[in-house]
Amino acid sequence: MRTFRIAMVQMNPTVGDLDGNVRRITAWLREAKKAKADLVAFPELAITGYPPEDLLLKPRFVADNRRALQKIVRHCRGLAAVVGYVSLSDGIDPKPARPSVVSAGACELYNAAAVIADQKLITTYCKWYLPNYGVFDESRYFHPGRRLPLIRLRGTVVGVNICEDVWLPEGPTRFQAAAGAEIIVNISASPFHLGKSRVREQMLATRARENGVVLTYTNVVGGQDELVFDGNSVILDHQGEVIARGKAFEEDLIVADLNMESVARARRTGRKNLLPRLVASAVKVYTVSLPAVQKTRVRAVPDVTAVLDQLEEVYRALTLGVRDYVRKNGFTRVVIGLSGGVDSALTAVLAVDALGAENVWGLFMPSPYTSRDSHEDVAELGARLAISVRTIPITTMFDTYRHALAETFAGRAPDTTEENLQARIRGNLLMAFSNKFGHLVLTTGNKSEMSVGYATLYGDMAGGFAVIKDVPKTMVYDLARLRNLRGTTPVIPKRTLDRPPTAELRPNQKDEDSLPPYEILDPILQAYVEEDRSLEEIVEAGYDRTTVTRVMTMVDGSEYKRRQAPIGIKITQRALGKDRRMPITNGYRNS
Repeated sequence: MRTFRIAMVQMNPTVGDLDGNVRRITAWLREAKKAKADLVAFPELAITGYPPEDLLLKPRFVADNRRALQKIVRHCRGLAAVVGYVSLSDGIDPKPARPSVVSAGACELYNAAAVIADQKLITTYCKWYLPNYGVFDESRYFHPGRRLPLIRLRGTVVGVNICEDVWLPEGPTRFQAAAGAEIIVNISASPFHLGKSRVREQMLATRARENGVVLTYTNVVGGQDELVFDGNSVILDHQGEVIARGKAFEEDLIVADLNMESVARARRTGRKNLLPRLVASAVKVYTVSLPAVQKTRVRAVPDVTAVLDQLEEVYRALTLGVRDYVRKNGFTRVVIGLSGGVDSALTAVLAVDALGAENVWGLFMPSPYTSRDSHEDVAELGARLAISVRTIPITTMFDTYRHALAETFAGRAPDTTEENLQARIRGNLLMAFSNKFGHLVLTTGNKSEMSVGYATLYGDMAGGFAVIKDVPKTMVYDLARLRNLRGTTPVIPKRTLDRPPTAELRPNQKDEDSLPPYEILDPILQAYVEEDRSLEEIVEAGYDRTTVTRVMTMVDGSEYKRRQAPIGIKITQRALGKDRRMPITNGYRNS
């Protein structure tokens, strides 16, 4: 039986850390060789990390990335590898000479996959389709490739393509299969959002089945600024059936033996794909020789990791996003303003799960309007999480501010000005802790609040990373309840989940004094912010016109706040960041 052993490395690179990424890649190469793999695939732009963004405009960075590739080539002994990097050529990238620095704007860049075999760079495949929507802006940096190299290795023909290339039915996968490819190796950097892994796997199954090929999909894992990559690498046979699935949100090495005789039989009896004449000229087959396979190679039986529940996916994405943002940016500890509410409680729990209790500080800053319930719930949360909680009352500072402004504000009734003063005092104290101890401040605002501007600029928005910025309030409760199911004792106090949400900035304040109930607000926000529905469409879905108009007005009027907010982890299909780039000065109103 003709068997091909494939390995996929689901690794967690750091953008810009070329030396560190090379060390990671070479370490995984050793593991793949121990597994006696014929070919090992690494993710898209594994050398640079994804997305490198305007680092690509630095000629030295591009040159260093090419030199990093040469180091990897030297370490690739006895097997073949596919490694993502940045190329200067839609072909075999010439070996860089020192100093090899090209003036800015003088060269074309390609999102490329190097094919290496036994210490030789065999060829390079350059990505055909460059996504330029949502969080992607690859057309800003890269040129599209138009070559279709194939590799004949151990009697099997392999085609390589990159991420977006496999999403299009009439694209490189179709052409490579028509040219004789039996295995398609797709390397990817596909960021997570709710439900994406299922849609992606269904698409991959369709692509494998319609082309009669084994399809291997190697995805990156880890957090990069507001993006989280979920891994979930997968291998599908020529009928679209999953034969291996990597872990979610963890590094993993997936090794599988592929039965190539069954693929060949199916292709002989199945329908033939015709290769368009214009595409045929782009195809070139490279024959690769490797040392003979040892007869003692034991059959590799891969794991098929279970698909996570969607809420569990979100929780793990948030945890990984916090861990990687903190650690990759050189922080050790974080500080969180605890209020007794569910948002700060969930943020603290996520931080503890990501970093350990010893690396999380809580700061409780009661004002004259802070209830006894909040005092007790913060203390209980801190005890259950085993974190250090400091209490600094702000009543005296608040009185000082009011006294200083009394003459200027004479004759004017208290309003949101005084409420925001409390939030800004707390923001000052949190940033003081950050400055003094070097802790990163995690903000606690959710997507519902950030969408409608129910947050104080330079107050509760002050900080370095907004953990639940893309999590609607109703989902905040769902995630908190999910986390409380773990272990023997719920970590978030029951009263925190049961009592009505309140900012406690004035007597008897409730969120619903200023906002529609979150059960109504969140679906309206999803329709308007994430789906770009019009006023009429949302009203036709069953929502009150006055309420919808009010919500849309709040969203439109709060863009200036969001532009000044810290970045946060993307978990929905359209987050309040790169996904949604609205002008601040904007005279158009859907309402």
